[in-house]
Amino acid sequence: MRGRLAFCLCLMTTTVIAQLSIGEALPEVSLNGDRGGLVAGGQWSSQSLKGKVHVLMYVDPDQSKLNSHVEEALSKRKFDRDQFATVAVINMAATWKPNLIIDSILKSKQEKYPNTVYVRDLKKILVSDWGLKDDSYHVLALGADGRVLFSHPDALSETQVQDLIAKIEGALAQN
Repeated sequence: MRGRLAFCLCLMTTTVIAQLSIGEALPEVSLNGDRGGLVAGGQWSSQSLKGKVHVLMYVDPDQSKLNSHVEEALSKRKFDRDQFATVAVINMAATWKPNLIIDSILKSKQEKYPNTVYVRDLKKILVSDWGLKDDSYHVLALGADGRVLFSHPDALSETQVQDLIAKIEGALAQN
């Protein structure tokens, strides 16, 4: 019985440690080669999330429409691209769809939306290293210093969208 309790406590502690906290800096992650990388080609590093306010969307391709209302709300704001950037990281391991088909879609999206950086995560690295929700659509906002301002998995409510925008605007005002 003690062994089971210790095991459960260990699992709970591991889960808590892996989750992101508001105000916390993200652990450094690099995606390249068999781990993923930029859709346009080459390595992607979380170090690129510093210097500007960022929104990072970690998306299961099967859930790509879940937060389209968030994407629209951000697009309407027309934030200054010298201070604000968006990154879409696609959780390629979360879907049954072939990578070749997803890659083709992502390349056309990268051309259509050149202000968004598209990244492929082939091995669920951001799930394991950052504690992002698997098989879902996780939205993060990060300050220019790389610290987490907002983190929410699944569909955002309108109140949460307004909170996200307020956090972005607050961080932009500090720059």
